[in-house]
Amino acid sequence: MKKLLAFMVLSLFLIGSFPVVSNACSCAELPTAADELERSDAVFSGKVIEIKEEKVKGYMTKKVLFEVTNTWKGMDESQAIITTGLGGGDCGFRFIEGQEYLVYAKESDMYGAKSLTTIMCDRTNTFRALENDLEVLGAGETPTKKAELSSSNQNSTPFYLGIAGALAVIALAAFFFMKRKKT
Repeated sequence: MKKLLAFMVLSLFLIGSFPVVSNACSCAELPTAADELERSDAVFSGKVIEIKEEKVKGYMTKKVLFEVTNTWKGMDESQAIITTGLGGGDCGFRFIEGQEYLVYAKESDMYGAKSLTTIMCDRTNTFRALENDLEVLGAGETPTKKAELSSSNQNSTPFYLGIAGALAVIALAAFFFMKRKKT
């Protein structure tokens, strides 16, 4: 009986000693270009001109600023900001500044406020890797509205609230200092 108990304890210890590595995000199979076009809110090609990491709801995300060259669906501005995760287990797509991409994006609040979002399970990839998608998408259109976006200017409210709070603390400190000096 003691041998059986020792064997069971040793077995449990050994099983727990070799954990299996797993990712939090995995994709079964990429959809076809036609399916992805249908389910996406925006489809465009463009060059990444800026990538900014920011913390949202306790998690790190990326805001990726694109100079849009062609559009097929849901986009008529010359620039667009796409939100994604950092990559890996959070499903984020890894963009590289200066690269051209064909982007399939959806309106989502997955990474904070509702915005155009793409993840590694979407068909988004470098333009060269998806050139065959153009057979399904067609020629595309040039954006009609000129836009000057900057991911740096997005969500600047906390910055201004911080400045206002600091000024309020300084004003209160000065008020109490002056009041104490008079007495």
